[in-house]
Amino acid sequence: MPAPRVLVTRPEREALHWVAALQARGIAAQALPLMAITAPADTSALHAARQRLAGYDAVMVVSGNAAQHFFESNTALALAPQAPVAIKTRVWVPGPGTAKTLQTLGVDAARIDQPAADALQFDSEALWAQVRGQIRPGMRVLIVRGTESDADTAPSAPNAGTGRDWLACQLQAAGAQVDFVVAYVRGAPLWTPAQRALAQQASSDASLWLLSSSQALAHLCAALPGQCWAQARALVTHPRIAQAARAAGFGWVKECRPALTEVVASIESQHEPRARF
Repeated sequence: MPAPRVLVTRPEREALHWVAALQARGIAAQALPLMAITAPADTSALHAARQRLAGYDAVMVVSGNAAQHFFESNTALALAPQAPVAIKTRVWVPGPGTAKTLQTLGVDAARIDQPAADALQFDSEALWAQVRGQIRPGMRVLIVRGTESDADTAPSAPNAGTGRDWLACQLQAAGAQVDFVVAYVRGAPLWTPAQRALAQQASSDASLWLLSSSQALAHLCAALPGQCWAQARALVTHPRIAQAARAAGFGWVKECRPALTEVVASIESQHEPRARF
């Protein structure tokens, strides 16, 4: 049997990139974004952070969307090799996808720090293992992040959780000063009737949901309240997303690293999906 149809649920720009990459490998992939990305209503803080960029020792960019919304052309040029004013500024990213986006925007690859290529996960925890040696008391770090569409655009204080907040706590414990700036807003997508019908059908037709965000999964459940997911299948790129998918009722959940080659291998291994329930 052929590999199952794959629904790519990343925000539209990223989803289309992944769909093209999967289709090039013979996989029947289709975009069904579960996250909408927009610019903040008030961009004054974002503009001010760009102007202060040279004053930071490092800038942590949480995702490709953060990169797109923060690194306009002039900002990227400030980090080019020939720009001595920002010669000490490092750019930290949680994975190779964000690193690639930064490079397409003009950020010099030599300035980018990311998790090891063989890291079990591409996340803030894996990034910390690579950059902790750079930390010294008094250094300044800017975290470029997103916020929710129904939240205040002012960033919250870091807590003892995971991801960017966990990283901020590690930095502060080591004596670094951490600032946040919101570069984009995440929200639920506005589905067309055809997209809604596709989501309902894919709850039980052996389609494989490629989930890369717990929030995206929450949007799916909110869009289809009362939907039974007992026959739904999910391929997820982080243990926390796996936990959320199981809690939502997905009957089959498999984890893999978010590297394209491993996602493809995991998809291709599912040639007899219904036999696995």
